[in-house]
Amino acid sequence: MRPGAKNLVTDVPGLRVGNAQDDGVKTGTTVMVGEAPFTAAVHVMGGAPGTRETDLLAPDKTVQEVDALVLSGGSAFGLDAASGVADALRAQGRGFPVGDQRVPIVPGAILFDLINGGDKNWPENPYRRLGAEALSAASRDFELGSIGAGTGTLIADLKGGLGSASLQLGPYTVGALVAVNALGRVTVGEGPQFWAAPFEFDAEFGGFGQARSFDPAAPAPIKGGGQATTIAIVATNAALTQAQATRMAVATHDGMARAIYPSHTPMDGDLVFTAATGAQPLEEAEADLLRLGHAAALCLSRAIARGVYHARPAPGDVMPCWSDKFGT
Repeated sequence: MRPGAKNLVTDVPGLRVGNAQDDGVKTGTTVMVGEAPFTAAVHVMGGAPGTRETDLLAPDKTVQEVDALVLSGGSAFGLDAASGVADALRAQGRGFPVGDQRVPIVPGAILFDLINGGDKNWPENPYRRLGAEALSAASRDFELGSIGAGTGTLIADLKGGLGSASLQLGPYTVGALVAVNALGRVTVGEGPQFWAAPFEFDAEFGGFGQARSFDPAAPAPIKGGGQATTIAIVATNAALTQAQATRMAVATHDGMARAIYPSHTPMDGDLVFTAATGAQPLEEAEADLLRLGHAAALCLSRAIARGVYHARPAPGDVMPCWSDKFGT
């Protein structure tokens, strides 16, 4: 396995990612859209999720494909970002056909970034606008760190960020996209090393290697309860049923647990979406699904570290960036 050409989730052919943010509010939205509808699934392991249309992603539901997935800041207010995306897709003629109407299917998830130093006294909820702007900006190339849904994210001791990574696994491409807003930490002790260090490729988050020691009896630093949630999308070109895509989302959560200490707490809304474009049929269903889940977990761990590593300072920050603290 090696990272794809861009080391981004958009190494999966047919997918684009767009970001939009409001730096004064310190928040933003990230959209993944396909050139065509794609199979999607979700698995939630955090205790405080905020979602839109995720019930529709169960394998027994009628609609099996979606037009886009949305990750957004803003807590419950941020759910409106998906409405902006749906409106814009409808204007493009996209959506699930019902009679003479088209209904874009746009599931989304939100994180809490309302106490991060930004001005939240908006006269009008900005998220519908941010959703439409993010869709308009969708491209195969995008930045990491303090952008899109990662703009206002915080972890226990640092700024969070938007991260992505990919792997090529034979004929399959796997990628992850994540907004890191964890209750816990992504670095070990007081050093610069990331929990995800064993999975790093080519110094993609500094090349500091693994921490030499760790005291498992030390209390895990966390930020305020209810002020968290890490939300992610894992994508592949493999042809998966919705049930198989759900199992891939379940396996991907291992990557979150390896990169965030602690994760999946009662105060996080941690979840993973799966997006499967279906371009590459499975060759050996059971074995391939196992390998895809493993690769997805590796991608998510790396994407989490990359998101925090690439965060950059901004006026009014209440937490330092990784680069502020460790000087690179």
